[in-house]
Amino acid sequence: MRFSVHAVLLLPALAGYAAHAADPPFPAKPIRFILGYPPGGASDAVARLMAGPLTARLGQQIVIDNRPGAGGNIAGEITARSAPDGHTWFLGNNGILATNQALYAKMPFDSLRDFATVVLIATQPSVLVTHPSLPVKNVKELVALAKARPGQLNYASSGTGTVGHLAGELLKGAAQVSFQHIPYKGGGPAVIDLMSGQVHFMFATASSVMPHTRSGRLRAVAVTSVQRSPSVPELPTVAESGLSGFEALTWHGIVVPAATPQPVVARINTEFNGALAASELKERLAAQGVEARGGKPEEFAAFLRTEIPKWTKVVRDSGAKAD
Repeated sequence: MRFSVHAVLLLPALAGYAAHAADPPFPAKPIRFILGYPPGGASDAVARLMAGPLTARLGQQIVIDNRPGAGGNIAGEITARSAPDGHTWFLGNNGILATNQALYAKMPFDSLRDFATVVLIATQPSVLVTHPSLPVKNVKELVALAKARPGQLNYASSGTGTVGHLAGELLKGAAQVSFQHIPYKGGGPAVIDLMSGQVHFMFATASSVMPHTRSGRLRAVAVTSVQRSPSVPELPTVAESGLSGFEALTWHGIVVPAATPQPVVARINTEFNGALAASELKERLAAQGVEARGGKPEEFAAFLRTEIPKWTKVVRDSGAKAD
């Protein structure tokens, strides 16, 4: 059998076309949206706000699958082991994808190796609040008081390894001062003890503490984003209060199993960015104290590569371990 030169040259192109034609369509079935926390929390609220617009855009049902446990590691492992076809998404955050890498002695996945980043969808700063009896009205005064009373000031958090805890450790290192950390089993009990004066200050979500600052039971001092937060624009940032570059965010981002084809990752990214561009969704996220983000997969990957070493150092310097 003879082949012409043109036929031989055409074979690779035909093979590529055949392989492409054999690719299954996406999405071909309902999408499983895995979360590492139970219903009712911040991650759950963000996911459910996103699910409606994305269902409409993709023409397939988005099924929320809450898999709490081990600080979100159970959900992360399920995702990493799922079929890499684009039909399994994971809503990772700063805890699961960044700080857990240092907080847990053994991890069931590697955040950089086992996932393909899709998009950073939202960020949320914490608010630094104090009990009104503490004689400080800004970050500089808090740092000065801590230096005058080394080791005597304490701060609450919703638990060891949470952003509220690590923001305090980041502040401690940046300002070269000493605080005592008091972990609680949740933000609610921590806020209650702060209002009663049992602890001196804490980093908390705006929605959990700003109503109490308006009633005078707490004093808001600063926010932990580099730029002022649209939800509380009257508050200065810790960075502009003298600690340049200080940033401690709760963030939410989408990842999928590592071997997911790049065209599928690109499609999911496009649909998330389209949903996040809608003013109605931005407003609904803002009502939760969350700022809509978006961007390219590689931008989220670069962000993650900076977050992991940053919080690894903070965790190790603090000596924190997962409970």
